[in-house]
Formats: sequence, structure tokens, C-alpha cells
Amino acid sequence: MIVTVFRSRLRDEGREAYFELAPRMGELARTMPGYKSHKVFVAEDGERLTLVEFDSAEAQRGWSTQLDHVAAKKQGRQDFYAEYRLQVCEVIRESRFQADDAATNHP
Repeated sequence: MIVTVFRSRLRDEGREAYFELAPRMGELARTMPGYKSHKVFVAEDGERLTLVEFDSAEAQRGWSTQLDHVAAKKQGRQDFYAEYRLQVCEVIRESRFQADDAATNHP
């Protein structure tokens, strides 16, 4: 699995346009082959963290190079972001625990 870690800070003047475009990009991401999930978190200091999971590096590259997403990234640099940092990571190990489902518990 490939995880994209996108940390960003929005410009005050770009917030409205960002919040118009972001839901459309989320919907588009969900249609991409190999898409698994994405979530957004906002820290107390305003930093935003978006985690995106794809099942392979090829699927993640497909998202990265999707034409509407490429245009959105360009608009983000021009209009939305004060700064960002992007990391694309390969999951080396994963473990899970779910208390209410004994069948998924792992020792």
C-alpha cells in the first residue's frame, strides 16, 4: 500500500476557493483505480494533514498525474497554499485491532 502524507497551510485569501474545490477532488480521488481511502485532519495551529491511501505505486501515480488533479495542484500553488509538504510512502508493516470483532484481533 502507498500512503501520501500531505501537510499544508492555507492562505487566508485562498480559503473560500479551496473549500469549493477540495470536495470535488475528494470525489474524483474516490473514482481512481486503486484508491483505498483519504482523510483530512486539522491541527490546533491550522496545519492541515491529508492522508491518502492507494493499493500500489502505479495507482498513486495515476492519481498524481490525473489531469484535473494536476490542474488543481497548480491552482493550489497559485491561490490556496501558504506552504505544503508532500511525502509518498510505502507501507512496510501494518497491524490492526478491533475490540468489537474477535475475528479481526491479532495477538
